[in-house]
Amino acid sequence: MSPGLDRNDLSGAPLTSDLPRAASVMVESDSWRMALDLALHDVLGRDDPAPDVVLLFASPAYSDSFPELVRETRERTGAGTLLGCAASGFLANGAELEHRPGLALIALWLPGATLQPIRLHQEHVGLLREPERWIAATGTPPDRINAWLLFAEPYRIDVQAVIQGVEQIHPGAAIVGGLSSGNTQERQTAIFFDDQVYDEGGVALAIGGPYRLLPFVSQGCGPIGETWTITETDRNALLAISNRPVLDVLRDTLASFPEPRRQQAMSRLVVGFAADEYRDEFHRGDFVVRGVIGIDQERGAIIVGGMPRVGQTIQFHLRDARAADVDLHQTLADARATTRDCALVAGILCTCNGRGTSLFNTPNHDAAAVQAAFGDVPVAGLFCAGEIGPLGKRAVLHGFTATLGLLVHTPPD
Repeated sequence: MSPGLDRNDLSGAPLTSDLPRAASVMVESDSWRMALDLALHDVLGRDDPAPDVVLLFASPAYSDSFPELVRETRERTGAGTLLGCAASGFLANGAELEHRPGLALIALWLPGATLQPIRLHQEHVGLLREPERWIAATGTPPDRINAWLLFAEPYRIDVQAVIQGVEQIHPGAAIVGGLSSGNTQERQTAIFFDDQVYDEGGVALAIGGPYRLLPFVSQGCGPIGETWTITETDRNALLAISNRPVLDVLRDTLASFPEPRRQQAMSRLVVGFAADEYRDEFHRGDFVVRGVIGIDQERGAIIVGGMPRVGQTIQFHLRDARAADVDLHQTLADARATTRDCALVAGILCTCNGRGTSLFNTPNHDAAAVQAAFGDVPVAGLFCAGEIGPLGKRAVLHGFTATLGLLVHTPPD
């Protein structure tokens, strides 16, 4: 397979400038060494100083060589911090690569930034309940932190609890990131931190100084039917809503669909949990979406990717390419308007591994839309097993979204 390459950087900034800049690249190759050689040749100039941060996302096809790949990336870039993870697909600058060997990389030069990388374990969930100990252990006083980048594996760390804890200790700081989508069938993945590779936990980067992350989330699903209240659950089994078996309610909801579309709807069914249960009305984007991972015909139940609880408001949703396309372009229009007067440095795009060519009829859908909206701003990211971004006033772990974090330079007056 011949290598493919795509890259971008902020043009016009001298190499010795005190201005922030970024360069991003995506490479397809059967050889991790060739992929890294091509990537570093493209993002690093001969006289470039070492970047402050490198984000690296790599195919599980390289898993046997991850330690060498990560160590060599850190050594050859001289990066102050390296963060990243394995991914089933990744993207950069308008192009996407799914289920093929390769990598994506973005290098960031951030003069004046406060940067605090943190290795995360499940034990940190308890530490987050004690703000003073968390701050002392991590060196992240709230008055110095504006934003967080967070990447984690989906199996052995409670990411939602981490998000909630970080948000309580650091109110107002945006949190953007995603869950590694390495070899999900075998529940194997990898987390990259500096020159080490781990099979559990996560990594985070606290960002302060004259930099902010502006998060934008685009839903990939549309609601169908009515909203309902959960009345019976069993762990992750949704048994009854409004005192009726869930499958009975679902059949009634789909009864108006013609038969061919009804079968297609079942294959694209997801469940939305209301972010705010006390609203009088619910609209598109008011729900945290979770996948349906099984049907229990005997109990008339649905098994969902989450832990539903009695009293929650839910609504059935369908993954829908047209609705996802419209929502993404509207989100990007809002993002452009919001950042019109901002100095954009880079973009980090975390898109669900249920999107891409499995949802859209065209390749590069999300990445191309972002590039069309923001031109030569360097962007890189990955296909995720869950995306981290805001829903209303709080950060949550999403599903089936495209979540974009725009890194903005805000120098003091």
